[in-house]
Amino acid sequence: MQQDTFISHLIELRTRLMHGLGAVLVAFVVLFLYPGSGAIYDFLAAPLMHALPEGTKMIATGVITPFMVPMKVTALVAFLVALPYVLYQAWAFVAPGLYDHEKKFAVPLIVASTALFLIGVAFCYYFVFGTVFKFINDFAPKSITPAPDIEAYFTFVITMFMAFGVTFEIPIAVIILVRSGVVSVEKLTEARPYVIVGAFVIAAVVTPPDVLSQFMLAVPMCLLFEAGLFVSRFVGVRARTGSPESAESAESAESAKSPESPGQSTTP
Repeated sequence: MQQDTFISHLIELRTRLMHGLGAVLVAFVVLFLYPGSGAIYDFLAAPLMHALPEGTKMIATGVITPFMVPMKVTALVAFLVALPYVLYQAWAFVAPGLYDHEKKFAVPLIVASTALFLIGVAFCYYFVFGTVFKFINDFAPKSITPAPDIEAYFTFVITMFMAFGVTFEIPIAVIILVRSGVVSVEKLTEARPYVIVGAFVIAAVVTPPDVLSQFMLAVPMCLLFEAGLFVSRFVGVRARTGSPESAESAESAESAKSPESPGQSTTP
């Protein structure tokens, strides 16, 4: 019986994974046909190209790099486009095992975490890249002709996108920690100085070795931590005062005190 249930779960997991991969593949094919992998890479490289001197182009040192790197970029964009459906498949797999109050909390959490990740990627592309690339280009000696490699640029972009996408998940992490009772809002407030120091250390490790990009990652981390603390004050109060578990415990306690329990006399 248990083995049949386990196998059925594996079959459902495989089905959900296939549906998610199928959505990514469909998005990849559509993007490959229009607007095309070359146009997508040009869009990704636009912040760097605007910061470089006029007439400067990127280079490709590998034989198949001009083909493979735009394909990787297209696959990345296809995953981001299909991300809501992929998360829906993950939710459909775990939802049957959750209680109703857990579902009510998990749905907005998944939507908010997805939106925050995409906002972090957009913030990095539209705000951070242009500022950082312009700063680096202005700082570089005039005797140097910059010629960035497209594969190195793609690796840099992926690293920065992941750094800012994960950074914008900080409020979600704070809310989960408080909601689950791992740590209180008061303890997190007391740990604020350590969080600020940790944010700058993480920014120094993840971002390029320039002060501007480190500052532009560390400051949002601190602000998002404060936003998570603010929301957690309300989430924590609701979790302690109106949770379904506490209501069920109270009902169980009342039934245990009922005069109908064995061992008590019902004779008037």
